Amino acid sequence: MKKLLLAATAALTLPMMAQAHFLLEYTEDTMIERPGDVPVKLIFWHPFEAGHAMVLEKPEEFYVIHNGEKIDLMDTLQETTFEGPENSAPAFLGSVPVKRSGDYVVVTVPTPYYEESEDIYIQQITKTYLNRNELPTDWDQPQGLATEILPLNKPYNIIAGSTFTGRVLSEGNPVAGAEIEIEYMAATPEMDGNGAAAPTASPLPGGSVVAISDDNGYFSFGVPKAGYWGFAALGSGPATEHEGKELSQDAVIWIRAWDLE
Repeated sequence: MKKLLLAATAALTLPMMAQAHFLLEYTEDTMIERPGDVPVKLIFWHPFEAGHAMVLEKPEEFYVIHNGEKIDLMDTLQETTFEGPENSAPAFLGSVPVKRSGDYVVVTVPTPYYEESEDIYIQQITKTYLNRNELPTDWDQPQGLATEILPLNKPYNIIAGSTFTGRVLSEGNPVAGAEIEIEYMAATPEMDGNGAAAPTASPLPGGSVVAISDDNGYFSFGVPKAGYWGFAALGSGPATEHEGKELSQDAVIWIRAWDLE
């Protein structure tokens, strides 16, 4: 067995560096007890610092994969407004039909977002995972996205204090040397309102927390706290241009960590 190189996490030291942009696919829980439609909020935000919210246009795709079957969910999307602590921005509310046992891999392919301050477009292809009845079915399989992070640990029940390992892929091939920004969802969105709860943690000094993938696309991170953690592999996708400008096509995955009780 090839030895995995654990990528060291580090703080960026650039002055005035903001925390990372992250597309959220937020549900109140990852483990679904009863069958039904599970609401999902799509928000483009800085959830670690509860900072600036970005405009989210209607996604190009929104779907779920269950037992290998792709189910289109675009018709469930309803435009809403997210009222963050700093500003408000368009967001979306969708729903995922969770009926049978197994994994439900929720995928959003957003419309590229123009970041004026950097004069580039950003497209964060995002995955999150739900499960019903503790039956694993899809979590350890790639979903065939342009770029994605394949989890090597079951992503909806990570133990806080343990290690999460992922593999960055572009068109199914490993991405070496990818920069992965790591974000804690310190402020969780309200499902019954348009705001968010107060942050339960503060960002670290020095800017974004970062890991680098090894020669085979692997990276690892010691998860220190329960809650939702996001990982964004920056520019890992094959597309590099949109409307004549640079495009950062990122792979995003959200995991859920729990305290042992």
